[in-house]
Amino acid sequence: MGIDEDKRATLRRFAAVGAASPLVGLAEASGGESEVRDAIGGYLTTTPGAHFSKLRDDLQLGTGESQHHLRRLLDDGIVESYRDGDYRRFYPAGEFSDFEKVVLGYLRRATPSAMLVELLRTPDATGGDLAEAADVSRGTISKYAAELENVGLLSREDGYALTRPETVLTLVLRYADSFGPDAAALAREADGLIRYDP
Repeated sequence: MGIDEDKRATLRRFAAVGAASPLVGLAEASGGESEVRDAIGGYLTTTPGAHFSKLRDDLQLGTGESQHHLRRLLDDGIVESYRDGDYRRFYPAGEFSDFEKVVLGYLRRATPSAMLVELLRTPDATGGDLAEAADVSRGTISKYAAELENVGLLSREDGYALTRPETVLTLVLRYADSFGPDAAALAREADGLIRYDP
């Protein structure tokens, strides 16, 4: 299969996801003219919070092509964006609160994602545990912990604690496959993490 056929298959696959998603009206809103816009809608349904380069690369699109279609989707109110440091992240419009957008953004970064997943798995994890889970230095953990605390995801009053673990867990479970192997493994272990009151 050539490059164009690979791209076409990828676009069709995500366009099919888009047709079965909350963005089902995407084709009508875009005048039905663009399989690319349908594919972007499907992609963002399964990978909310993706930044521009990831979306472009995963859908095998050109930079100009991606910019054009994203601009149209933003103008039509189908997609929204959120600034996350150096990244502009994209989401289906009206689907996520600002806090959820922040969580999704950090789940899409390797070190913070490893930290959040480890704290869901082991709520009393130490800085050393987090460094081991993320395969980084303790200094790097301290840097990201301060950042996560500043955006309201983490409390460092007595060790490390997620401020809203239920929200983080819900998002990890819903989009686990898009976050990588650690999140996918956590999703498989989820029934052991959820506590039921008798």
